Amino acid sequence: MALRNIVTLGDPILNKKSRKVEVFDDRLATLIDDMKDTMYNDNGVGLAAVQVGILKRVVVIDIGDGVMELVNPEIVSQEGEQISQEGCLSLPGKWGTTKRPQKVKVKAQDRNGKWQVFTGEDLKAKAFCHEIDHLDGIIFTSHIIEGETLHES
Repeated sequence: MALRNIVTLGDPILNKKSRKVEVFDDRLATLIDDMKDTMYNDNGVGLAAVQVGILKRVVVIDIGDGVMELVNPEIVSQEGEQISQEGCLSLPGKWGTTKRPQKVKVKAQDRNGKWQVFTGEDLKAKAFCHEIDHLDGIIFTSHIIEGETLHES
C-alpha cells in the first residue's frame, strides 16, 4: 500500500467523468487500499479515484464507523434536506455551506464485483453525494447555497 498524491482544484481531471470499472483484479484492490491510506493520511472522510488521478468509478468513505469501498456507485434514492459545512481534500483549507439530501441509498459493487446497498443519513449521506459527484466531474462548490461563498480555514 502507498500514499498517492491528491489532485487539487485547477487540475482539469477533476471535471472529467470517470469510467465504469469492468475488471475486478489485484490492480483495483491496490488502488482501493492506496486510496484508503491516502484518505486517512490526509484526515478525510471520503476519497474518489479521480482525486488521485484515476478516472475509475471508485470511492472510499469512512465517517468513523468503518471504511466503505464503493465501486460503480449509484444513488438509487434520496430524501430530505440538510444544510451544513462541506470541504474537500482537493480544496485543502477551503469550505462552504452546502445543501444536500438528508438520507441517501446507494447501490455499489465491492472490490470483488458483488453488489451491495448502503443507506446513509447526515454526514454519511453528504459523503455519498460528495464522492459520487466527483465521479461525474462535479465539485462540492456547485452545491454552495446561493449567497454564500467559499471560505478559508
